[in-house]
Amino acid sequence: MTAKLKASVSLLALGVALASGSALAYEKGDIVLRAGAAMVDPDEESSLIYAGGTGLPNTSVTVDDNVQLGLTGLYMVSNNIGVELLAATPFSHTVSAKGLEALNVDEVADVKHLPPTVSVQYFPMSSDSAFQPYVGIGLNYTIFFDEEATTSFEAAAGESSVDLDDSFGFAFQLGCDFAISDNLVLNAAIWKVDIDTSATIDTANLGVVTVDVDIDPMAYMLGVGYKF
Repeated sequence: MTAKLKASVSLLALGVALASGSALAYEKGDIVLRAGAAMVDPDEESSLIYAGGTGLPNTSVTVDDNVQLGLTGLYMVSNNIGVELLAATPFSHTVSAKGLEALNVDEVADVKHLPPTVSVQYFPMSSDSAFQPYVGIGLNYTIFFDEEATTSFEAAAGESSVDLDDSFGFAFQLGCDFAISDNLVLNAAIWKVDIDTSATIDTANLGVVTVDVDIDPMAYMLGVGYKF
């Protein structure tokens, strides 16, 4: 278990202790809007990097993490079942290469993405419980845009254009709300998201460069919410 995951689980446990002095009722028809800091932490695995159709030995790519404003909207379709939409301001990532040291290439491209995710959530506690843990499963659609080759990559490969395929996959979630008033809640949530993409870079000197990447990030969010 990573340190980030341990910290998030500890925050969920903290909600149990704080819930005893607060009052919160989740019932059919309730709407909860949340906002907070959201981090996407890739757990990537990539294919070899291919240039001109030839796999380059001992090559791969990595993707760094990024923090943005996370937004969620929850609608309770019953006292124990909710539907949530996850949105965020665009995440920015740098894609780096391993195994291209001979070309003096490290960072390959900068990309942005939006990860809208719709989940069905189950709240096991009674509707009048102040502590509301939940589990969810949903579908994620990741949209990549503003893909640009880095200056260092273009120094080796020449003028380049970058394109990443959008991704569609499952998302699994664990989270909790706990009350600080009748309408205000604190929230902690964790997602595991299936994001797979193929990157194509059309270069002047190396031909077409391609790589497949399973990004499969953990996403973490700490925020506050308001119940209507």
